[in-house]
Amino acid sequence: MTDASTAAQRAEALLRGPRGRRMLLDFARASEVPAADGRLGGFGLAVNHAAHHLDPDRGSSTLIAIGGDPSAVPDVPYVSPREVADALAALDLAAPTLPRLRQSLQAAADAARYWQEPDGDDVLAATPEMRDSLARVAAHIAQAPESAWWWSPIAADQWAVEWVDDMPREPLQDDPRERLRERREQELEEEAQAQRERPSDPTARWSGNWWSTPNWGIPTSTRAYADGAPVSVWAWEDAMGWEAAHAYRVQTPADARVFEIESTDAWAELCARFPFEATGQKRHDWFRATGRDGAWVVPDWVRVAEHYDAVHLPVATYLAAAGTAIAIDATRASVIAGWHPDETCWFAPGVRRVGDPVGWVLREREQEYVWEQDASVERP
Repeated sequence: MTDASTAAQRAEALLRGPRGRRMLLDFARASEVPAADGRLGGFGLAVNHAAHHLDPDRGSSTLIAIGGDPSAVPDVPYVSPREVADALAALDLAAPTLPRLRQSLQAAADAARYWQEPDGDDVLAATPEMRDSLARVAAHIAQAPESAWWWSPIAADQWAVEWVDDMPREPLQDDPRERLRERREQELEEEAQAQRERPSDPTARWSGNWWSTPNWGIPTSTRAYADGAPVSVWAWEDAMGWEAAHAYRVQTPADARVFEIESTDAWAELCARFPFEATGQKRHDWFRATGRDGAWVVPDWVRVAEHYDAVHLPVATYLAAAGTAIAIDATRASVIAGWHPDETCWFAPGVRRVGDPVGWVLREREQEYVWEQDASVERP
């Protein structure tokens, strides 16, 4: 059991970022026992109705009416954040089990979108009324043994995932640093072009390279849950609805120099030590995601790789910091975007997939989708 002081600090961190608040909201919603006919209970309906009215895209969404006048637009009752917070305060929270926590972590990652404004659920969870009410959920989860690993550094046992329908297996480069150098040259050209051609108005409808990861063609991995499923099978940002995957154990250097992104300060340090100007490429997407207008930087991964063999993003930092504007200095900021929870990006030569692939398939079980090991998944 986590001591009271540490649990309090961890609970506060879970409330700090949009992905953490989204995870807490999903956990609370899943705690509600559905009605006998399977419909949402009062809290779930309140969340849906309030989020609908707070969603910046609600006017452009498509509503489909079943029966009656096809031209009629369904009337969504207005529910205030205060009413949702009161409903949450009266809710009995579920036990923070591993299955429940990883479902909620998956929901938080699935909903990340750094190329547009936060959706209605994220806006709702960020209101003062809901933050106060979600504090109880954060405290409930932060003290649970099942969440303790979210704050831990890289695990010794690492797994890589390839999606059957989307990502054919490719041989890993002998030296990922060479791929980083190639990619940096491309990004220098893209940044120069963006500075020339894109408007400086952050509200202009432009989009482009919104991520801040180094994982273009280099090895990446996460640890596995107790049932053997890699974390990245469950929680993958900007997922494309994949339903089958191969997981490979990854051989990594035993003495690897790993930079732990253990906080927003750690990310800021990485950007300050190794800055790469990215304002032209990020300006419009990251303004929509964070509301900040100004200069943007990301880490220069070529220079980072000269000092470290890998960079690891713990789940706790992902929940507290991903999608936020992280100040680097008085004029520059950065965003952790496109990273998956617990992801490690490897720069050292010699990182290899070892052993036979393990198949995983997404199946519906008791009104939830779960990943199950399946030896029938076709091998690559």
